[in-house]
Amino acid sequence: MGLFDLEEHFAFYGAYHRNPVNILLHTLFVWPIFFTALILFYFTPPLCDLSHIGFVPSAFLDQGYVLNFGFLFALFYGLFYMCLDKKSGSLAALLCLVCWVGASSVAMRLGFSLAWKVVLASQLFCWTGQFLGHGVFEKRAPALLDNLVQAFLMAPFFVLLEALQFCCDYEPYPGFHEGVKAKIEAELKEFEGRKQNKIS
Repeated sequence: MGLFDLEEHFAFYGAYHRNPVNILLHTLFVWPIFFTALILFYFTPPLCDLSHIGFVPSAFLDQGYVLNFGFLFALFYGLFYMCLDKKSGSLAALLCLVCWVGASSVAMRLGFSLAWKVVLASQLFCWTGQFLGHGVFEKRAPALLDNLVQAFLMAPFFVLLEALQFCCDYEPYPGFHEGVKAKIEAELKEFEGRKQNKIS
């Protein structure tokens, strides 16, 4: 699978998310997982002292925002999504930035002693919902059990693309959804073959 091959990434993830209820659960829970992770990352050490950088607005510094691991995490995700598709990737990058700003604001207000409890409760709730979606509705193990990095990296972008397709029939380029559908069907046939081999 090519690093920037959106069709391959989307097909891999899509093969594990066919059931409408499971897709809905992921749509509801994936971005909150990303957001609450950024709340916890707010408490990592700053990567640099922003007061020495002239173009950073003083209002930004006064509010307590810091360039830390949370910022780096959001930046990496945003840039990766932009490399996959300029239009939807730019929207995803903007959402990553909004999540970082929002998570930083929440973290500043809560403080570490309360924030980690909120994050833990949120993560447990969201992950439980997703695992139930796979176990009860999808009847297939989550993608992260087969490719942990790819599943974590693609999940937010996948649900955004699903939402864009549902709302405005968006596709990154003509024929994208047809190509993805063909790849998903091929992967599902391979999966069924492996399952039959295990049974026999």
